[in-house]
Amino acid sequence: MYKLSARQILGIALLSSVLSAGTVACLDRFGSRLQPSGAASPEATAEGVTDPSQATDERNNIEVYRSISPGVVLITSTVTSNSFFDTGEERKGSGSGAVIDDQGNILTNYHVIADAQKLTVNFGGDRTFPARFVGGDPDTDLAVIKVDAPRELLKPVPLGDSDRLAVGQKVLAIGNPFGFDRTLTTGVISGLQRPIPSQRLGRTIEGAIQTDASINPGNSGGPLLDSSGRMIGINSQILSPSGASAGVGFAVPVNIAKRVVPQLLRNGFVDRPKLGIDARAVKQLRDQVRLPVADGLVILRLDPNGAAAAAGLRGLQQTSDGDIVLGDIVTGADGEKVTDIDDLARILDKHKAGDTIQVEVFRNNGRVNVPVRLLPARNPFRRE
Repeated sequence: MYKLSARQILGIALLSSVLSAGTVACLDRFGSRLQPSGAASPEATAEGVTDPSQATDERNNIEVYRSISPGVVLITSTVTSNSFFDTGEERKGSGSGAVIDDQGNILTNYHVIADAQKLTVNFGGDRTFPARFVGGDPDTDLAVIKVDAPRELLKPVPLGDSDRLAVGQKVLAIGNPFGFDRTLTTGVISGLQRPIPSQRLGRTIEGAIQTDASINPGNSGGPLLDSSGRMIGINSQILSPSGASAGVGFAVPVNIAKRVVPQLLRNGFVDRPKLGIDARAVKQLRDQVRLPVADGLVILRLDPNGAAAAAGLRGLQQTSDGDIVLGDIVTGADGEKVTDIDDLARILDKHKAGDTIQVEVFRNNGRVNVPVRLLPARNPFRRE
């Protein structure tokens, strides 16, 4: 048994009190495609777009814009302040969205509609309709709202495959920067697999697409497109000292939306699988505790009704003599190395509740693999 000294125990306790406690959860893999009723086929090329290899760049820009822009909308959110110092003043914000089916469902960023008491969607000119919140996922900064608009206005944007992208590939963005509706900008993919912060503190969106296509306030939630007019990302963030476009923008990959949106449509939230552990990364404890491995997740506590407990994983334990004994340290899962919470989250992102994965742990001076059947989080984000 690997016993901990009083100083080491105190170090873990202090760090745990500073860091937010909770269980490890991650994204649910709900199918590989987004296919709500009446949606555009995920593999479809936009109607009216010539094979990019057979068209000039100018012609391609014109055709993609002409085909896709009717499916891009301006979203206005209204928040009414009712604090002691603020007597009901309305604050409005705007962003973009993409029609994803002929039922009126619109995909956008969560931060575009967060806390809104009123939502409206504009299809250009005076064609404005009230919208309602369907579901949101701050962990991926994605949300779905719905509008009751005439069918002829609902032009679903076809979906691409964000796993088949290459740096240097041409991209186009359509959105509403500074309220200028349906503005087109173009550029290339500048980088792939970029981690960006999510709307929920402490969580990261993995695999974001970096682009130099001009993205400004108001573009958020609009589609990032390939040259065939397929949506490959949802424009979400920019990196800029001034707050305006500096040529470094980021989009949430559309394949994440394909996993998340079906649950938003069905439940209003994402019911993520979890291990049911409260853990700390070894690298966060190095200054307080001497541990037998260089990397991994130290299990502090287990949810007694969680997946890890059911599989026999171990947290910190106290002997009859009052000694504290180190439990398991998670060093891998699904054949991949685990060094921190984000690593585990990224691995669990490939699974859904009910799946069984192999979790590698360091135990009793050796490494063992333990099969763990994932359970749902049952603590979803809900919008009241």
